[in-house]
Amino acid sequence: MIASRNIGFVAAVATLLAAAPLSSIFQQWTWLIQSAIAVAVVAGAAALTRLVRAPLWGQVLGMLAGLLLALTWLFPGGGELIAFLPTPATLAHFGELAQGSLQDMRSYGVKVPDTTPLLFISVLGVGAVAVVVDVLAVGLRRPALAGLPMLAIYSVPVAVYVDSVPALPFVVGAAGYLWLLVTDNVDRVRRFGRRFTGEGRDVDVWESSPLAAAGRRLAVVGVALAVVLPLAVPGMTGGLLDQFNTAGNGTGRPGQGGGPGRIDLFASLSGQLNQSEVADMVKVTTTEQNPFYLRFGVADELRPDGFRVRPPNGRPVNRELPDPSGRTGPGVEQRTYRATVEINRTLSMPFVPLYTDPVSFDGLNGNWSYDQNLGVVFSNRDNSRSKRYSFEYVRSTFTPAALRRARPLPAEHPIRLQQTRTPEVREVSLLVSRLVEGKSTDYDRVRAIYDYFSRENGFSYSLSTKGGTSGQEIVDFLTNKVGYCQQYAAALAWLVREAGIPARVAFGFTNGSSANGDTYTLTNRNLHAWTEVYFDQFGWVPFDATPAYGVQGANRSAWAPDSDAPDPEPSDTAAPAAPQDPGATTGPQRDEAADKDTDAGFDPTTGAPVERAPTWPWWTVGALLAVAALLAVPALRRRALRRQRHHLPTPVAAGPAPDDGAGGSIPMTVLGVDAERARADAHAAWDELLDTLVDYRVRIDRTETPRATAERLAREAVGEDAGSATAVRLLGRAEERARYARDPLTGEPLHPALRTVRDSLAARADRRTRFLAAVLPPSVLLRWRTSLGDTSARLVTASGRLRRLLLRWNPRRLLATRRA
Repeated sequence: MIASRNIGFVAAVATLLAAAPLSSIFQQWTWLIQSAIAVAVVAGAAALTRLVRAPLWGQVLGMLAGLLLALTWLFPGGGELIAFLPTPATLAHFGELAQGSLQDMRSYGVKVPDTTPLLFISVLGVGAVAVVVDVLAVGLRRPALAGLPMLAIYSVPVAVYVDSVPALPFVVGAAGYLWLLVTDNVDRVRRFGRRFTGEGRDVDVWESSPLAAAGRRLAVVGVALAVVLPLAVPGMTGGLLDQFNTAGNGTGRPGQGGGPGRIDLFASLSGQLNQSEVADMVKVTTTEQNPFYLRFGVADELRPDGFRVRPPNGRPVNRELPDPSGRTGPGVEQRTYRATVEINRTLSMPFVPLYTDPVSFDGLNGNWSYDQNLGVVFSNRDNSRSKRYSFEYVRSTFTPAALRRARPLPAEHPIRLQQTRTPEVREVSLLVSRLVEGKSTDYDRVRAIYDYFSRENGFSYSLSTKGGTSGQEIVDFLTNKVGYCQQYAAALAWLVREAGIPARVAFGFTNGSSANGDTYTLTNRNLHAWTEVYFDQFGWVPFDATPAYGVQGANRSAWAPDSDAPDPEPSDTAAPAAPQDPGATTGPQRDEAADKDTDAGFDPTTGAPVERAPTWPWWTVGALLAVAALLAVPALRRRALRRQRHHLPTPVAAGPAPDDGAGGSIPMTVLGVDAERARADAHAAWDELLDTLVDYRVRIDRTETPRATAERLAREAVGEDAGSATAVRLLGRAEERARYARDPLTGEPLHPALRTVRDSLAARADRRTRFLAAVLPPSVLLRWRTSLGDTSARLVTASGRLRRLLLRWNPRRLLATRRA
């Protein structure tokens, strides 16, 4: 019974560990808490049924009943008699949640929020897997088969994840499965009887057998290979080798193309545009003849990789909203319109789209709030799916002359303090300084930066971008000058902030196709991002720097005209741009512009395009130099070792002379210094001779004495060369005297003898041997191999000692000792 309870506990924990990959799907950890409760109830029910010795089918029924009670408590439907006792209404509620989960799966992309249907289906799946794992591991004693239902959990994120599933959750799940196998194996061995080794001695309870230890090592290696191999092989995942391919493939963050279900409010300065299939998202009917963009989000927190969203905060929309009609003066016109929005079921997010400056809402309850600072309507308890609502809004238009009258915000103004923070990038600072030079008003500064993003300056629209080598994404975009709406919006807002003017990025829809005069159908192809700039007494004014020919339903205004078209004549009246045909283009043809790939950079001082020379020759030269330097290391090491042996330090045999007591010193006779130097010279010369023999592939017998080695070399290696034979015999005699004699051989020219022997061996060797001896000396390679082997042996010895030390504190040993 104790063993069954132990395995049942491990089976429950292993199920939760196997559910770790679900963390890559959900935004929060609510699913884990609820799944842990459900699995704990299932494990408790299983333990109770086994305690009363119920048959296997009784255990299954008990676990299913426990799972039902847990689900009833976690997801009540309102018709329960008690908090955890289900009724037919509860089961009907579960059916509705299951159907809703299917819709949420189609509506959301990873990572998904904590919607009740998705949490229900996840907890139900994990609980059902816990039941199956318990039956297989405890009831049928087949824990290996429990890996199949655990794998079913892992297959869920694999099926829905856009890229590759993170590796860490897989490792956690695999660890749980291995723990279950080890626990079952230990229990089986204990039931079998005593264990003993091949030497005949008993094995303690805490001590693992060699076979079990080998199995655990193989399991760890298998899991490591399963994680590392897919990361390294391109095509299986976004592997490590894929990072060297910086060309765009059009499968990144959603922007103007977007994807149905989930919109990422992140104005990135790099990455690609996600062009998915066309899906209707919003239908809007407005009394305005030519409305501006329908917006739903704002990103105003600038980081080095782009703009991100701050949590909104506001008042409920069913209360009185702020009056935006305070913008008055020459060149300012405000009109009130009414719009009705119908959101498709495919669009589900905590925001609802609206036109700027709403006055009142109909059709939205108190769950929705309006943030006046961000200009967004949001909810923390509801989503936009299938919403239909109406609202009145004030459309403000301005003339360039009116915006020129706007005064700069004071330095202590909260909006300026918050919305002008930028990371320190020298190239951006120089470019902005050049663009705004001589501009006296904020509007003229903004227009100078806005007009810079034009075809005349080398900018073009493309769904597929390429990376850069500067290490800063803003510099890469301004250098490549190719991108889509998110990059243009983020770059313009960054440069405007650098000029000391508040700016942010807005998200929404451009004007879609008009189905019935005043009704527009908006799809994921109309998703768009643009820039908003704050002017004193005028508020946030939109500027769209993205080339108009690349945006379906693009709209331009008098204060921010199309940079690729001639500027309109200044006018004192606000005249919104004429409606554009969504199918028409205002510049070059879309195909030509989208596929354009420019190699022009930008000069931070002049802003003029700069033709960049190809970089592959420099990379090639650098790679060749690196290879040459690497190949030169053995030869340099050989030369340094030879020089070190030739210039040995003089041995020190005595300390300073003692004082004679009268200020002088007692003369001392130093003995042995010349002998020690001669002995060191002989050993160094002999070592150099042996390395030379290795370099020229001459056989060395370590069992021979120096004299025997010298005689053999005189006969075989140097042949008939009398000078070389005399030199090698001299080296052998010097080494022999240094080893065995009291007085070493002194006064003999050992180093000239070495050169003579080396020249003789080189003359007798073939060309390949001489080349290798000079470039890749075998003696150096042999020393490195020997050193590596010695280091490996020391590490193995140290690891063995550490393992024996850790075994003294092994928990299994301590538990076994306590039981004894």
